[in-house]
Amino acid sequence: MPDLVHSLQNRDLGHLRIVASLWGVELSSSETDGALAELAAGLLEPGLVAEVVESLPEEAQSALAALTGAGGKIPWAAFARQFGEIREAGPGRRDREQVYLHPISAAEILFYRAFLSRAFFNTPNGLLEYAFIPDDMQPLIHLEDHPAHAETRKVEPPPAASTLKLPREPLGRLATPIERGEILPAADRILDDACTLLAALRLGWDSVPRPENLSLPEKVLRALLETAGLIVAGQPQLEPVRVFLAAPRREALASLVDAWTESGNFNELRLLPGLSCDGEWTNQPLVTRRFLLGLLAAIPVGQWWSMNAFVRLIKERYADYQRPAGDYDSWFIRRLSDGVFLRGFAAWDEVDGELVRYLICGPMFWLGLVDLARPEPGLAPSAFRMRAADAQPEIPESGRLHVTSQARVDAARLLPRAARYQIARFCDWEDEKEDEYRYRVTPSALTRAGEQGLKVGQLLALLRKYAAAPVPPPVAQAIQRWENKGTEARVETQTILRVSSPDVLEELRKSRAGRFLGESLGPVTIIVKPGAQAKVLAALAELGLLAEGQVDE
Repeated sequence: MPDLVHSLQNRDLGHLRIVASLWGVELSSSETDGALAELAAGLLEPGLVAEVVESLPEEAQSALAALTGAGGKIPWAAFARQFGEIREAGPGRRDREQVYLHPISAAEILFYRAFLSRAFFNTPNGLLEYAFIPDDMQPLIHLEDHPAHAETRKVEPPPAASTLKLPREPLGRLATPIERGEILPAADRILDDACTLLAALRLGWDSVPRPENLSLPEKVLRALLETAGLIVAGQPQLEPVRVFLAAPRREALASLVDAWTESGNFNELRLLPGLSCDGEWTNQPLVTRRFLLGLLAAIPVGQWWSMNAFVRLIKERYADYQRPAGDYDSWFIRRLSDGVFLRGFAAWDEVDGELVRYLICGPMFWLGLVDLARPEPGLAPSAFRMRAADAQPEIPESGRLHVTSQARVDAARLLPRAARYQIARFCDWEDEKEDEYRYRVTPSALTRAGEQGLKVGQLLALLRKYAAAPVPPPVAQAIQRWENKGTEARVETQTILRVSSPDVLEELRKSRAGRFLGESLGPVTIIVKPGAQAKVLAALAELGLLAEGQVDE
């Protein structure tokens, strides 16, 4: 660390004289360099140092003891959060208002007595600003018996979560009966949602048709599947998807858990609902996740735990768990509801605290790692229960299909996922019901499937294999006829012109409106091309005929 001379070398002569006056040291030189040399010589006298330290207010002694207990330096953000800021004051304001005689914080008291300086130092996390005691002054300060000296060794925030030591005892307390009023048990619904999204992407769609039916936000589901290698550049990877869908449910869920646990790309902070992370700054999601999972691992499995107590103790003991050196200003995180940027330690609950809650109530719940509870319906979860690694039972995918005579295919949620994935590619999707996905076989869907290399025979084989009852013969026949002959019937909405006689129709054909007429449906009936109703009505008027009808706007 810099010594006293280098710590003060950029200070003006007025600042040096202020320090001298607060120490009772006389300066004879009128030059900055000479005054600095005199001041350094006077301030490094052991007896005077002890006298000035003894005269400091208690809060300033605590701050100085915290610095000595931390080896002489503390990340500035963490130091200022505990001991206050130093006001920015140029020489004019400083001398006019004599701010050094009316300090607003312990940090300011130490600053104007040269016990405290601030500078940037290289760390494994890059350049970080620190509060420090000048190197040659530190050995002269003796506050080993001060409580803050020993306390700082225990609570001083490290530069990164990767260096934090996990506690032996679990943080927090058992949940109260009120906190666990309504139980929200974990499930493996994420596997069915994954099947839905993978099928939609395989069809070339940008999104699932009804994302509100998913049990988790689509962007989070997509990020998890990308983490697991099932989606790359927005496209399902055929072989990994085949293996994933064919795997037993417990095994498939475990693969998602493993991928999420070890992912350095899945970034919970940037997925927090209601917040937007702007700018080019970066965080360390894997380091943060490992630390939080380590804290959670100490909580007894199967016991309901208070969410609020757990988060509160993280704030008290490990507030900087995801912030290098306690930096709460360089990350630009904006609240979407009003556009306000959440900066400084005052925003901890909305950002860092919310991240802890999100990790538990989001990925861990969706992946079946915790159960949740809340006081009553509609309120946020207030308790959680860690589940054993093998707590998820093996649920057989024994669901069946129900095929109606109207060509609708209802798939039970526990139909084998590989089968539903293929059926979804053959059909149009209709709104799903509780534990049931609904599809319909249509010519356009069959055409789309054919363009992707699927054969209609595959659909019939799937329906016959998984249907709870024989496929209605008319449906099977219709699918086979379509394979052989294509579309044989079409329902359309058309505008029809009906006139009084064939002569009128012939005269209209010869008019300038003739190009707007389509297929003839009889001697006095003809189709009007889309969007041409007004032109045909105008042509009839020119022929001396008034027609009734509705004109498209």
